[in-house]
Amino acid sequence: MDDTTQRMPAPDPLTPARGLGLAAHGVSDCGPVRKSNEDAFAVDLALGLFVVADGMGGHAAGEIASRLAVESISAFMTRSDGEADLTWPFGFDGSVSADANRLRTALHLANQRVLRAAASDPAYSGMGATVVAALFTASSVVVCHAGDSRVYQQANGRLTPLTEDDSLLAALGGAVALSSDAQAQHPLRNVVTNVLGGDQRLEVHVSERPRGPGTRLLLCSDGVHGVLDDGRIGGILASAADPKAQAERLVAEAIAAGGRDNATALVVADLEAA
Repeated sequence: MDDTTQRMPAPDPLTPARGLGLAAHGVSDCGPVRKSNEDAFAVDLALGLFVVADGMGGHAAGEIASRLAVESISAFMTRSDGEADLTWPFGFDGSVSADANRLRTALHLANQRVLRAAASDPAYSGMGATVVAALFTASSVVVCHAGDSRVYQQANGRLTPLTEDDSLLAALGGAVALSSDAQAQHPLRNVVTNVLGGDQRLEVHVSERPRGPGTRLLLCSDGVHGVLDDGRIGGILASAADPKAQAERLVAEAIAAGGRDNATALVVADLEAA
């Protein structure tokens, strides 16, 4: 064990995610222009785990990066489910729960896996992936992300973004007020600053909030949120449709509105929050 590895008992019991009262559906479309789909997603109702990754890199490297990211996150969350004593190679954040630290660790491990794959073959050099992941426990929902894929929450008639983009445009927007139209046309709109596979020092953003009955969560790539505005996204998530119909409609409308990128939408309905 090196000096960057911490091992400690979890400060609170890990809750096995069983019978969580969730319904979810994901849809991913290559889009009208791209030759391959570099997005990937995972749905695990038993674990309460949901992941969307958007890959980047030539020679199908983006497709590999997103797949590796999703597989790595899912594998770690599966094998650590219910474990009360874990190794925390990337440190332990005492301000959030053990489950939040598990998900944070999963993203860091995925980053290492993408970096190793990129180093193994010159064709994969520079590949990476943005990622958003949500983990539902009996009483809370944890969101982790890196990059510009997003998570939105629809609850009580209000759409709330739960992530902030890691992008040059977002950094610029913090200093200069930009309209939605200006952001959509800005030359820096697609430049991300923090992705899996970009650096050993990945920054994983973590948030945690109580569950609420009737809440809908949307995890999506920029092929959806880069085309549909918040009003349209909120309207679809507020409809009486089930997650399958909502996810299909979000992707279909993004493409119909002129989207040229891969488009992925994963909708989670919280049916029985504690």
